[in-house]
Amino acid sequence: MGMDFSTLRTLISRYCVGEENWVDSRTIYIGHKEPPSGTEAFIQQRYPDNRIVSSKYTFWNFIPKNMFEQFRRIANFYFLIIFLIQLIIDTPTSPITSGLPLFFVITVTAIKQGYEDWLRHKADNSVNQCPVHVVQHGKVVRKQSRKLRVGDVVSVKEDETFPCDLILLSTSREDGTCFVTTASLDGESSHKTYYAVQDTRAYNTEKEVDSIHATIECEQPQPDLYKFVGRINIYMDNEPVARPLGSENLLLRGATLKNTEYIYAVAIYTGMETKMALNYQSKSQKRSAVEKSMNAYLVVYLCILIGKSIINTIMKYVWQADANRDEPWYNHRTVSERERHILIRAFTDFLAFMVLFNYIIPVSMYVTVEMQKFLGSYFIMWDDEMFDEELGERAVVNTSDLNEELGQVEYVFTDKTGTLTENNMEFIECCVDGHVYVPNIICNGQVMTGAGMDMIDTSPGPGAREHEELFFRALCLCHTVQVKEEETVDGIKQGIHQGKSTSFYISSSPDEVALVEGMKRLGFTFLRLKDSHMEILNREDEIERFELLEVLTFDSVRRRMSVIVRSSTGELYLFCKGADSSIFPRVISGKVEQVKARVEHNAVEGLRTLCVAYRPLSPEQYQEVCDLLNGAKLALQDRDRRLAEAYDLIEKDLILLGATAVEDRLQDKAADTIESLHKAGMKVWVLTGDKMETAAATCYASKLFRRNTQILELTTKRTEEQSLHDVLFDLSRTVLRQHGGMTRDTFSSLSGDCTDYGLIIDGATLSAVMRPAQEDSNSGNYKEIFLEICRNCSAVLCCRMAPLQKAQIVKLIKASKEHPITLAIGDGANDVSMILEAHVGIGIMGKEGRQAVRNSDYAIPKFKHLKKILLVHGHYYYIRISELVQYFFYKNVCFIFPQFLYQFFCGFSQQPLYDTAYLTLYNISFTSLPILLYSLIEQHINMDILKKDPSLYRDIAKNSLLRWRNFIYWTVLGVYDAVVMFFGAYFLFDNTTFTSNGQLMTTNTQMMFGNWTFGTLVFTVLVFTVTFKLALDTHYWTWINHFVIWGSLIFFVIFSLLWGGIIWPFLNYQRMYYVFMQMLSSGPAWLSIILLITASLVPDVVKKVIWRALWPTTTERIQRVRDEREFERALAYHSSDSLLDDVAVTET
Repeated sequence: MGMDFSTLRTLISRYCVGEENWVDSRTIYIGHKEPPSGTEAFIQQRYPDNRIVSSKYTFWNFIPKNMFEQFRRIANFYFLIIFLIQLIIDTPTSPITSGLPLFFVITVTAIKQGYEDWLRHKADNSVNQCPVHVVQHGKVVRKQSRKLRVGDVVSVKEDETFPCDLILLSTSREDGTCFVTTASLDGESSHKTYYAVQDTRAYNTEKEVDSIHATIECEQPQPDLYKFVGRINIYMDNEPVARPLGSENLLLRGATLKNTEYIYAVAIYTGMETKMALNYQSKSQKRSAVEKSMNAYLVVYLCILIGKSIINTIMKYVWQADANRDEPWYNHRTVSERERHILIRAFTDFLAFMVLFNYIIPVSMYVTVEMQKFLGSYFIMWDDEMFDEELGERAVVNTSDLNEELGQVEYVFTDKTGTLTENNMEFIECCVDGHVYVPNIICNGQVMTGAGMDMIDTSPGPGAREHEELFFRALCLCHTVQVKEEETVDGIKQGIHQGKSTSFYISSSPDEVALVEGMKRLGFTFLRLKDSHMEILNREDEIERFELLEVLTFDSVRRRMSVIVRSSTGELYLFCKGADSSIFPRVISGKVEQVKARVEHNAVEGLRTLCVAYRPLSPEQYQEVCDLLNGAKLALQDRDRRLAEAYDLIEKDLILLGATAVEDRLQDKAADTIESLHKAGMKVWVLTGDKMETAAATCYASKLFRRNTQILELTTKRTEEQSLHDVLFDLSRTVLRQHGGMTRDTFSSLSGDCTDYGLIIDGATLSAVMRPAQEDSNSGNYKEIFLEICRNCSAVLCCRMAPLQKAQIVKLIKASKEHPITLAIGDGANDVSMILEAHVGIGIMGKEGRQAVRNSDYAIPKFKHLKKILLVHGHYYYIRISELVQYFFYKNVCFIFPQFLYQFFCGFSQQPLYDTAYLTLYNISFTSLPILLYSLIEQHINMDILKKDPSLYRDIAKNSLLRWRNFIYWTVLGVYDAVVMFFGAYFLFDNTTFTSNGQLMTTNTQMMFGNWTFGTLVFTVLVFTVTFKLALDTHYWTWINHFVIWGSLIFFVIFSLLWGGIIWPFLNYQRMYYVFMQMLSSGPAWLSIILLITASLVPDVVKKVIWRALWPTTTERIQRVRDEREFERALAYHSSDSLLDDVAVTET
């Protein structure tokens, strides 16, 4: 019974497509051919067709499904219940009063969602109906994409997109390779190489491909774009030959074929089972702090609503205890009413009061908040200051629900490479056996001719010369770089320079391109990879050929990659390059100390370092390696683990050759951005996979650490000397001795007076800190001690971090007792986990693909744009939505509390104070547009000041504008205004006399007396008061503010005149006829309205004046200075005008 619904749904769907016996792998028959008899049973499995469905609804299920989704929202469901109560029982207000606003909200949302889904249907149809070419019976047949089936052999031509996930069988290139771009999948525009199956790459025509007799066994579909496990069984003379299949053989739907004339491939995953479709799954919903506050306020107001209803129900029965009041002469009960049980009558009355007061919870607030977030997000996308000309990219908003959260960030977690730095690598130097080589000119991405080299070393001997050339060869061979002999730019072929062919290197890793280009500057040029042979041009202009036998690919766990090659003389080598921490432990000889010293020196300078080693292999050792790798590659279960174990056994007993140093420059204004974030009260953590010294140098350069920052180390090196327990307690004593046990937040205003601490921790130590406590140990509070240390540090650097550890750090801080708002920013696939974990995730449009951008809430071109998106946009969004939420509750308290007071004067008879039209249109028309506009364009302070003075961000920190103190103030203000409006109007009606024609008139105002006149007077004061209140709160006035604020008041007056001035034929009763005009015809009524509006607004104005004078915030101080300057400027201008007038008079 513990199975969740998603699992049950998956099982049902699999059962429905015929996979009753669910297994972890699938068998695909190429060309739908049965295997030879006696090999295995032919079981034709059923798979989904190639139809892509990104839409949520169909024509038939749109209304029920959309209604279900909308009424899952608490507010919508609540108003539906109120509407049903109004339909079922006799309530004081018409069902239209709650039904119409609800209908409006539901309809607008349904139209928006329906239109969006219609666009998805259109996009799906255009994809599903595009033509594909399938090989059938030796001929190419054209089909619609949606009719493609698993097992079909597909022909794809250059620049076409793959229609589903395919296994590459053969290509137009002799070596069986093809080039592919995966920009639509992960944003990487570089050309990637994929390989055809070894035994089928010679089949190059339709008939030959159609004659292939083979089956493919592979894993069931899963969303990881970079992982695939399978094997192909090719039947030759009825004997199967098994070959491994990996991600290098898998062409993904959405990728595009490049620089290859055509390919043949077999479909293995189709439709919604393709990896691209499986990655459509939406991220978990993030909720902002404002939304949580809003929900808490709703609960409070719901309790107020229930409390009001209970009080009125009790008071009604207290009032009716007198028989004359219970059944007055004009309203005797019926027999059925007398027979009803008192509890049933009381419950019905309670529901009726709930309906009467339900407007205290505004349904339109949700629509206004949604519109504010959706429309407000365009201001980020339209911001020209966040447009990057180099990339041609603007900021992107993927999730508008978190706009205001940008103004609440307390912790920023940032990646280093590609985020703080440019990820634009420049080869600086290499060190071979302690000898340093520095190229004269090297520019990443552009090959420059005629460059010499400087050698800073003593003259190497013959042995060193041999090692030196072996090092250069290793770097020319140990990589995954592709070579393009020419480049097309604007339709013109580039690449022939002075009669020589110029090569362009392409790789998914900028480091590799920099290293290969660095070797070219040093005399060894990687020419090409052709027919599994790598060609190098050495210093003597001789071409050397090496047969590429195996590639042990790079992964973030091993942090190294290797190749096994055979030279033209038959010698076998394993070349390995990787991080120093993964190479040095595997080295058995070489000048380790000299190289290690140079690596540490370069790391301190902020350079990225790699070490290079090799191992000669005998034929017997190579055979063992082949057997080990083939056994792991052919495994369908745990292939990754078995490959990792094999790599571990192969990459050992290495001989160290040397190391390289590559520079990754800081991004423009990265240091200024970090400094601004610090001033704004945010703590910045750098989480990187780089080594400690390199990362620390970058942190100093970016001003994360200052020169006077005292660095605390929590690293493996230190925990080897002391126990982790002792190190943690030492660090804890150090920071708490300075701060006296208080966190750094307490000292935010005195940061100059206390020591600035910076913490450095590495991945291994973090694992020890995060490890669950053992029962017999005292490590249970390591996390708390670690958090206490971090809270007292202005900056933290976490180096040697695995992607999962980045997410763990973010989760740890999120779960701490303060529950701070976190932001994670990164540019690569390894940052996705922390971007998804943080409250706000921001992707950088960098060079490591677009996975971070696709998974983020916001995407920005460069790190420097973080300053504006937080300090300006985040600040504005939070101010605006805070006012919106508080104002909505305030104006509904003003609206409904007079209705509550009115019950004490009408015998608790549930008589409405306001007309039905006013009840319905108050939140929809009369008061909604001004606050929506305010929440979109209000600027309480100039954006230039916000950028220059980041400390203003502290004024709104920790959800300060939506604390309970503010909420109570707005609620009390609403109650006060309601009391003034109600009793002010009531005393105007206090003295009444009969006129000659029998009408009741007020002595004070000469108005016709009646409950609708009374209600209209209160409502008129109400609409003007709440609108003027918003006008007083507005700092940034434009013509559109004036139009909307004064326009909404004019609309109310015109509507009231029309509503009461015309006899409407569709109304059964015309109770508002002539009421509004008769009220406005009284001079004292005008005066009363003005006095009541003034009396309502004065306390709020006085409170603001006193608070600003005695306890101003930083923002208010700057506003006052700005106003004084404007006043002085205006005064000076008028003075100069009067002086000119005097001169003119004198002259005349």
